[in-house]
Amino acid sequence: MLFGFYLSWRATRLHRLHHRVDTARAALDAALSRRLTAVLDLLDADGVEEGGELAEAARAVGTAERDRRDLAESTLSRVLRESLESPEFRGSAERWDGLRSQLTEVEAAAKGVHMARTFYNDAVSDTRLARRSRLVRMLRIAGTAPLPDYFEIDDQPPRIPLLPIGPDTP
Repeated sequence: MLFGFYLSWRATRLHRLHHRVDTARAALDAALSRRLTAVLDLLDADGVEEGGELAEAARAVGTAERDRRDLAESTLSRVLRESLESPEFRGSAERWDGLRSQLTEVEAAAKGVHMARTFYNDAVSDTRLARRSRLVRMLRIAGTAPLPDYFEIDDQPPRIPLLPIGPDTP
């Protein structure tokens, strides 16, 4: 009887861990969507030409297949950092002031992606660890639930200064 209680506890724990992975994945998808929306709003407010590298990276994220999404998201992170940290972008104080709210939203969304990905990968680690148990594998307590995969992307947020940096500032 005690063994049956233990097996029931393990099955319930695995179910909760899989639910945690699903919830964390939904939060990660929402954070990625928020970042994409913030980038698109920044592009609209800045009047960036359609063929720009940041616009192309944002478009690629919007049209990426699920199995290629990580590569598109990593590219968007890299291009976003390169664009917002470039001397050309930081050079004009008037331009920076006009985009303050959009830049604040992009920064917050990028930090949200980093946190959501961390929580998701932690949930995946915990689930994989619980499923690695010999008893779980032998008695197939995990059922037919697929083993969750990590979501690895370059999610380092851009450094956006509080005050604009002029061309004569080192």
